[in-house]
Amino acid sequence: QNLAMHLLKLVLNCLNFDFIGNSADESADDLCTVQIPTNWRTIFLEPETLDLFFDLYHSLPPMLSQLALSCLVQFASTRRSLFSNPERAKYLGNLIKGVKQILENPQGLSDPGNYHEFCRFLARLKTNYQLGELVVVKDYPEVIQLIANFTITSLQHWEFAPNSVHYLLTLWQRMVASVPFVKTAEPHLLDTYAPEITKAYITSRLECVPVVIRDGLEDPLDDTATVFQQLEQLCTVSRCEYEKTCTLLVQLFDQNAQNYQKLLHSSSRNPLEITVQEGRLAWLVYFVGTFVGGRLTYTSTDEHDAMDGELSCRVFQLISLMDAQLPQSSNEKVELAILWFLDQFRKTYVGDQLQHTSKVYARMSEVLGITDDNHVLETFMTKIVTNLKYRGRCEPVISRTLQFLNDLSVGYPFYLLKKLVKIEAVKFMLQNHTSKHFPFLSVSDNYSLSDLRCRTVFYTALTRLLMVDLGEDEDEFENFMLPLTVSFESVTRIFNGSFEQEEAKRMLMGLARDLRGIAFALNTKTSYTMLFHWIYPAYISVLQRAVELWYREPACTTPILKLMAEFMQNRSQRLNFDVSSPNGILLFREASKMICTYGNQILSLGTLSKDQVYPLKLKGISICYSALKSALCGNYVSFGVFKLYGDNHFDNVLQAFVKMLLSVSHSDLLQYRKLSQSYYPLLECLTQDHMSFITSLEPHVLIYILTSISEGLTAVDTIVSSSCCASLDYIVTYLFKHLAKEGKKTLRCREISQDGQRLLHFMQQNPEVLQQMMSILMNTIIFEDCRNQWSVSRPLLGLILLNEKYFSELRATLITSQPDNKREVLDQCFRNLMEGVEQNLLVKNRDR
Repeated sequence: QNLAMHLLKLVLNCLNFDFIGNSADESADDLCTVQIPTNWRTIFLEPETLDLFFDLYHSLPPMLSQLALSCLVQFASTRRSLFSNPERAKYLGNLIKGVKQILENPQGLSDPGNYHEFCRFLARLKTNYQLGELVVVKDYPEVIQLIANFTITSLQHWEFAPNSVHYLLTLWQRMVASVPFVKTAEPHLLDTYAPEITKAYITSRLECVPVVIRDGLEDPLDDTATVFQQLEQLCTVSRCEYEKTCTLLVQLFDQNAQNYQKLLHSSSRNPLEITVQEGRLAWLVYFVGTFVGGRLTYTSTDEHDAMDGELSCRVFQLISLMDAQLPQSSNEKVELAILWFLDQFRKTYVGDQLQHTSKVYARMSEVLGITDDNHVLETFMTKIVTNLKYRGRCEPVISRTLQFLNDLSVGYPFYLLKKLVKIEAVKFMLQNHTSKHFPFLSVSDNYSLSDLRCRTVFYTALTRLLMVDLGEDEDEFENFMLPLTVSFESVTRIFNGSFEQEEAKRMLMGLARDLRGIAFALNTKTSYTMLFHWIYPAYISVLQRAVELWYREPACTTPILKLMAEFMQNRSQRLNFDVSSPNGILLFREASKMICTYGNQILSLGTLSKDQVYPLKLKGISICYSALKSALCGNYVSFGVFKLYGDNHFDNVLQAFVKMLLSVSHSDLLQYRKLSQSYYPLLECLTQDHMSFITSLEPHVLIYILTSISEGLTAVDTIVSSSCCASLDYIVTYLFKHLAKEGKKTLRCREISQDGQRLLHFMQQNPEVLQQMMSILMNTIIFEDCRNQWSVSRPLLGLILLNEKYFSELRATLITSQPDNKREVLDQCFRNLMEGVEQNLLVKNRDR
């Protein structure tokens, strides 16, 4: 047995080998074609090869038969081009014969390992072969029936190996999706079996509800990622013989809804029975949402649209039934399912010009009086307001509701937004966004951070709706901001008076999130200027004070710093103030003060433990860096003005950047993704536009920065490695230009090159820094899978021209490190690289 195990593992490793080097992630299961070498062809053509592995499966114990099945998964994935058409048909026939044998003797499939591998094997059959090829196989009718029965049994045992169901549904999804393209005369029989698969999935999920609730098992509905993935697969399968699916679903929905109403109105209300019924309704609403959403992926008919109308009516009626019980009771799972349905209905039937004639509204207008998408939008907004009013303490429902509101407010196409702002529920929200009407906005003691996070999404969506008709109406903007004005005035009073720390802190955490949502949505110069005049100078000084006081508490400083970073974003040129306005400079000064205050305070914390260093320090530093980068690249501040008028805000913020940087280790810079993605682009901005600052740095700081570039060159994250290459290019180009000017020796050039002289002197003292980077880049280009080749090539010419002697040595080393048969090729590549290159860094020369 031990020998058999090692032999099977050896075969499996051979079949798993990435023969043509196209798989970046070997753990992924989507590498569905095995690129078998042509000289293995004869082994694959012999029918005994497949027979051997099927026999091994039947005769070995589960631990080993599982390996035999894993090998068969790879056999089923052999590239199509290995065979001629008749050979491929024969090979597929042998695979199908093996499947039939396994399903006729299913004892081995009771082992979870065997079962999982067999499900993968079935999915690969359709991945690699076309439905037209499968239906002409001799045993196809019997085998498709066996597979259908196997799938139905698997779905009914929902608690057994849930991860394997994905592969079975993949098989059926791909089979059904291929039906329109089958040209053969043989019947594919999917119209017989696909509705049975759909029915088995629906009924098995409804039957699992009482078991889960009574036995306290893990609810499949809690794993939303898996549920949504399976529903997406099911929606394709359900559209095969859609009438059967809809008839079943209507019947089940009516039956369960009636039972639910009876339970609600019975005198002895049994809470357990009600919960079971609500669990079933949640599943049914998910199914309706899935099938309605499936219309996009299938050429639909008027009959199908009418059926969607039938199904949708029932969900809209359920919404009324559920909301009538408020505020007494509410079921989170049903509410989440309803929101999923509404979103699917929105994507399918709302806003598209073609849908006005859709039959979906025919049935809905009869039953509910919903005649077009205007009425549907009113229903959406009423539901959103109801949820926000009455479900304020149910974070998942609030979060999903706000996501739905946000999707609606994005407003594609634009006329949808025009319709939305005329709805009474929207007007109500725009005029009453206070905690009195929407409890999730309150800042009471039992608030949670996740509740507060919802506020940003809420205010982004509201502000988008406000912007539709705002224009230049400052009074309307002031009215909209009134609740925030009241809150800021309260905080100001607290700061000036008794100073109730906790209350002020909670209010500011909420306000910063609200304002960030508002600032994110204000993408025009006019609207952004209104916000700037509202916040500056009075309220921004309150935020400055908060950062100074509560720098130890990231729950408070993070939203304030993120708000400042949002303010600095010149999105859609919204910060390009009028020529007579100093607002750009005033805004930068405030950002500078906040970054300096935070930087100095955070460094006073001293050394922090590994688990505290990111939340207490590095996260704040990364936000400061991204705010500074937005300011430097935003093109709304002329930084030369600061020095000219003796204003030290620009110098101070650059010094704060250095102090914060030196307190972070190189390993942390690369280990924390958000930090590296804000530091390296900021460094790119500094090397591009502020080389005089870089050259003025102390040698140890320069060493630190250059080392960080050197380490970042090999980072997996292309944002980091590309920024490193750009920064290095700017530094090298600066040096090269300085050397070129030195060569000319004119009096004027001598005077202006003090900065360059300093940097040149430093590089002469530390030649290994640039040499090491050249070596890294060369090794990356030659030996690694380089995903940003253009970026990597930019600094290369400058490095070579500055270090020609070292380049010759490196070239010789790289060539001698190769096997004899490759040396000549690499030598020729180096000769081609430098052919016709001149001693300058002009674009034409770089691109040679």
